[in-house]
Amino acid sequence: MALTFVLGGARSGKSALAVRLASTFESPVVLVATAEARDDEMTERIRRHQEARPSDWETVEAPVELAGAIDSLGDNVAVVLDCLTLWVSNAIEARRVDTAIVAEAKDVAHTLAARSEHAVVVSNEVGLGIVPTNALARRYRDVLGEVNAVFARIADRSYLMVAGRAVALGSPEPA
Repeated sequence: MALTFVLGGARSGKSALAVRLASTFESPVVLVATAEARDDEMTERIRRHQEARPSDWETVEAPVELAGAIDSLGDNVAVVLDCLTLWVSNAIEARRVDTAIVAEAKDVAHTLAARSEHAVVVSNEVGLGIVPTNALARRYRDVLGEVNAVFARIADRSYLMVAGRAVALGSPEPA
């Protein structure tokens, strides 16, 4: 079918767009969630996200083992993966090597693109601001940037969310 990639800043409407797109799919939807409720603020964010999506969607939690979670899904369901941002953070925290994170992202993107049902993947764009002052933050920004580029390259459609508006991203110009 089609892989759609939704990228944007914090609170830009990425997840809301993913829910709107997936709500139009005829097949059942499985949400693959990467967030973990480690504090009250994140618990509240997760609750708001749960309330914003249809109650009949199944949820699979995959904070680190993303490829395994995607592989375990039946081919007759649409997928919403929300989000790569937290998955990359969790993978770094789990002491995964950067190249392994990017390689798994590439495998997941190809797997989702080859499915017989639609998939929508959400991620944050964190590379538009100032250069972080510490090595871990720079590493995170760089790895997430590579992961986002992988998904944008493989996706059938990519959107950049800005202030609640979706901007369609075209193909890169030939070199």
